[in-house]
Formats: sequence, C-alpha cells, structure tokens
Amino acid sequence: MKNWHFTTVSQISSTMKVDFNIDIHHLPRVEGHGNIHISVKNGKLEKAQWEVIETPRFFEMMLRGVSAERASFLTSRICGICSVSHSLASIRTLERAMEIDPPEAAKAVRLLAMHGETLQSHALHLFFLAAPDFLDMPSAVPILHAHPEIVKAGLLLKELGNEMSIATTGRATHPVSLVLGGVSKAPSKQRLKELKEMIRKRHSALDTATDFFRTLAIPEFVRETEFISLHNGKDYPFIGGDLVSTDGVVRDENDYLLMTNEYTTDFSTSKFTRVSRESSAAGALARFNNNARYLGHRALEVAESFGLEAVCHNPFMNNIAQLVECHHIFESAETLIDRLLNDDLQHIRTAFKPRAGEATGAVEAPRGVLYHHMETDNDGKVVKADCIIPTTQNNANIHYDLQALAAEAVKAGKTDRETEKLCEMLVRAYDPCISCSVH
Repeated sequence: MKNWHFTTVSQISSTMKVDFNIDIHHLPRVEGHGNIHISVKNGKLEKAQWEVIETPRFFEMMLRGVSAERASFLTSRICGICSVSHSLASIRTLERAMEIDPPEAAKAVRLLAMHGETLQSHALHLFFLAAPDFLDMPSAVPILHAHPEIVKAGLLLKELGNEMSIATTGRATHPVSLVLGGVSKAPSKQRLKELKEMIRKRHSALDTATDFFRTLAIPEFVRETEFISLHNGKDYPFIGGDLVSTDGVVRDENDYLLMTNEYTTDFSTSKFTRVSRESSAAGALARFNNNARYLGHRALEVAESFGLEAVCHNPFMNNIAQLVECHHIFESAETLIDRLLNDDLQHIRTAFKPRAGEATGAVEAPRGVLYHHMETDNDGKVVKADCIIPTTQNNANIHYDLQALAAEAVKAGKTDRETEKLCEMLVRAYDPCISCSVH
C-alpha cells in the first residue's frame, strides 16, 4: 500500500505568506448535508470547521405511544442504509426491558442480517464514495471506464450484502421479519445453501478489491483519539456487550449517556459527544482497535498486509478497517449458515407478554455504536425514547481532526486545492450518515 506524505517544512520558503478560504456547501459523496469552512491568512490557519446543517428530525417523539411490537418497524425507517441496525437496536432494548430471551437460532439469523447490512454499506462507501478520491476522479462513473473490474467487484459485494439481508429479513432494507422475541420467519435451508454458495463465489471479488486498495496512497495523518465500541470478550462485536474505549473506559449498555455526553455547538445542528477527551470516534476503526484479536484468520492477515495494527490513530485507515471487516463477514457468515443448517428453524420466536420496563440496546451499525433507549408502560407502549447515532458521536472528532489536518497541510505548504481535497477525504473516511445524526 502506497502512502501519501506531507511535504516537510524545510521544503517550504520561510517567507511564503498564503491567504485562502475554503467553503464547501455541501460536501459531495456523503449522506446528508454538511459544510467545510477553512480560512488561512498569512500562512496560518485561522479557522477549520465541520458544520452539519440538517434540520433536526424528531424520530424519538414519533415513538411515543407506539406499541413495543411496532417500534422497530418505525425506527428502521430512520435510515435507508442502516435499517437493520436500527431495527435490532430497538428490538434489543425492548427485549432487555421486558426480559425476553430470543431463541439461539433467531440470534444467528439476526447476526447474519447485520453482516448483510454491513457488507452492502461498506461496499457502497469503499467503491463508490471513497475510491474516487484516491483515483483523483469526481465520482465512480469514470472508474467504470478506467477500472471496470473494480466497479464490478464492488457491485458483486453489494449484491451479496443485499441478498443476505433479503434472505434473513425479507427485504434488502427496512426489514419485515425481525420482531420482538426472535424472527417471524427463518430462511429456508435451501435458501441458506444458495447463500453459502454465493458467498463462496464472491471471494474472488473481495480479493480483487483487496488487491486494488493495496495500490492506493493512504494519507499519513495521526491525531490521538479515544475510540468507542462494543466489546463482549468472546467474538467480534455486532449486537450488545460492554461499552469500551481505547482509553480504558468500560461501561454497561444502560450507561450509554456516560459514554456519549452529548452537547450542542452554535455552528452545527447535530450534537457533539465526548468521553475522556474533547472528542471520540466510533466505526470500523474503533471496532478494530478494541477487538482486533477476535477477527477471523483471513481478516487478520489482510489487516497485517496493510500495516493496520491496534491502536491505529489515522482516521483515513477507517477505509481499510472496513475492508478488513468485509473479510471477517465472509468467514463469520459461512460459519453462521453452517450452524443454521444444522439447527431447528421451527423454534425461532419466544412468546412474551407486554410489561413495563426500561433499558438500552446497543448494536454496531456500519458507522459505529448505535444506542436506542426506551421505556414502556404496563401495556407495552413506548412512553420515552432516545436514539444516539454513530455519526453524532463522530461529528466532534471530524471537527477536531479537520482542524489538525488543515493546520498540518498549511504548515507543509499545501495549496488550497490540495488542502481542500485532503479535508474532503478526511470527512468521507468517516463514512458519515449526516441526516441520521440530528435528533
């Protein structure tokens, strides 16, 4: 893998005085609307700001009065990319609140659904949103002509993720079979066999993608960060577990407010969060930094081949962490399918009675830890809800990373266009879901 080095200060004339402003309205190739503002005067950085301008969405208010059984169908509509994560976050919090324990087969189906969503999301980001930056192209369309095999590999991986979601939830997005107590319908064993064969055939597409990313120049930028993720001490986390950070913080799921500490700023409609430092980060790199030892064998080999080691503080390596997770998903999905093929898929839902309760459910959405907190009354209706999205937790870190990166770029004598491109790449490396982050 190539590296993108900053020019050293000794290579710049000490008398150089540069003035420029960068105002991006709105950053392209991300979900939602966010702006970048950078001001440089006399060769010194005066301002670097990440600004979310989306209108707040009141999805928590919409949940009030909704029955627990219907809540997950509503929350899955919060995001068209992470709908499985939102559905399972709601289901987990309500099952914990009502003390419902789903069957093991249902848990395996749910995890397979999470894998499908993560795979399709990572493929979308890596090949169609991030890759154009590294190839100095404005979009994925020119890549189709210059590197058709790469676009094909990306589409094959995304299609596989879609098929995994369809098989386990009934749809590629906005699931219909994920329900309280388990799943309403398990995939047939024939469908599972077909899915396993599809995974086997798509290994070559993932290998093609991996070889391609080894040719790209990853910017070398480090700002020490506190990384937040789930951790269960058994396997690579996706659904539930302790809340941990690379700074040594360990908390229970129900203590999610102590792991977020939301606050407002006067320039962003999305809240910022912090834990031990001025900001923290969630996402694939955070999961890797806290749980690398639980990755599958092939995923660990790929990480090593890219020089990705925990704890990595380069946010641009989030792209590589996503690629590593794709390899883990392939291995884990095959294992889950084998388990389901040998399981009784008739007992897939636990009966329950509505009751009053309160709890938090946390899952690892593709972009990081997603928290849903709900309280129900005696009839099982939601009376209180709170949803904290991964990008909400990343916005402060994007902002402070942007300041540090812009300062380094200016100090190294980068032009306004070079600085602008680096800063755009930085924000996109976080794979932000901006619309979902305002609440």
